[in-house]
Amino acid sequence: MTKARHYPGKLIPAPARGLRLFLLIALVAALAGCGGGHETVRRAPPPQQRVWPVVEPADPVAANAVLMRAISLVGTPYRFGGNTPEGGFDCSGLVNYVYRDMLSLSLPRTSRDLAAFQGPRIVPDRLAAGDLVFFGQGGTVTHVGIYVGEGRFVHAPSTGGTVRLDHLDGSYWRDHYTGAKRVLR
Repeated sequence: MTKARHYPGKLIPAPARGLRLFLLIALVAALAGCGGGHETVRRAPPPQQRVWPVVEPADPVAANAVLMRAISLVGTPYRFGGNTPEGGFDCSGLVNYVYRDMLSLSLPRTSRDLAAFQGPRIVPDRLAAGDLVFFGQGGTVTHVGIYVGEGRFVHAPSTGGTVRLDHLDGSYWRDHYTGAKRVLR
């Protein structure tokens, strides 16, 4: 018997060490495709991530201010109805806070009202930093975020979560994307 490295004082029978080594070698061989004559399972290559075009915002200074403020809030807790860094944010509270704080711009309070707000509707390939991106289902908008570029957006996703950056190409967001609006002109 030998002493275990991870649990001082606990004794492990010597054959257990050999079994561990055997299992480790078997795992490495399986991962390397040495299946001992069995057909190797080949995984499909990961799908290529979409290349997002860079679209210059109409007001780069304002867009930069919005992005820097939004990104600085990553990690702030989600709170339904929240609209301050101290109290937390829901999705539309985050959007309202950032635009009000950086540009003194008052926007509608709910994601549905933001989606109906004046401003041109933007196709995904024409998204520019600072555009609002919307998500929902069945024609109903239920979520909003701020596009930061390269297919990413900042948002306050859900109870128990925090403000974070996500990819529009993520399966949930891609499947629930309903459109975008340009606020900065």
